Amino acid sequence: MIKVFVGDKPIILTTEVLKEHKFKNYLLNSFSIGHAIMELNKSKIEKIHLIHDNPEEMLPIFLKLLPIVKAAGGKVIHENGKILFIYRNDKWDLPKGKIEKKESIETAAIREVEEETGVNGLRITKPLETTYHIFKRNGQHAIKITYWFEMITDFEGLLTPQFTEGITKVSWLDNQSANLVLDNSYANIKSLIV
Repeated sequence: MIKVFVGDKPIILTTEVLKEHKFKNYLLNSFSIGHAIMELNKSKIEKIHLIHDNPEEMLPIFLKLLPIVKAAGGKVIHENGKILFIYRNDKWDLPKGKIEKKESIETAAIREVEEETGVNGLRITKPLETTYHIFKRNGQHAIKITYWFEMITDFEGLLTPQFTEGITKVSWLDNQSANLVLDNSYANIKSLIV
């Protein structure tokens, strides 16, 4: 099962057909992505299930529906146990950004964290789940695929938000504070923290 978020509502790619209750079932091969996005944004349904009989084919078929933007980012854990968060567009988020041409995913993830927060001395410890969400820019929808990594650091310097990217705050948060700010975050970020 793969979740692709439209805002905080998921499109779930699945092989399972379930009885509809606050969600809609559609066949992956015969639905309109534009209609699905509109339905999630404007109706009371909580999610959409896209059904396909072959789990290996679901994601490649879905990813052909819209242009793709690839990004990378990090869940950065300080050696003291605190997690690095950014505040952008009135939401708490983790640092991430677009992968540049000829740049490895890991290099992009570290570069984006450094640029958006001022934190350096980062070391990747493991990959995390890849997230998918649909966004709209310049009147066009696209799918953002974000490759996430857990990182550690002992950085003690000044946190510097990248204002040109709309980031107004960078903070190290303990587990209790992180759980509180997740109420004002994105669904795909919540899945990386909890």
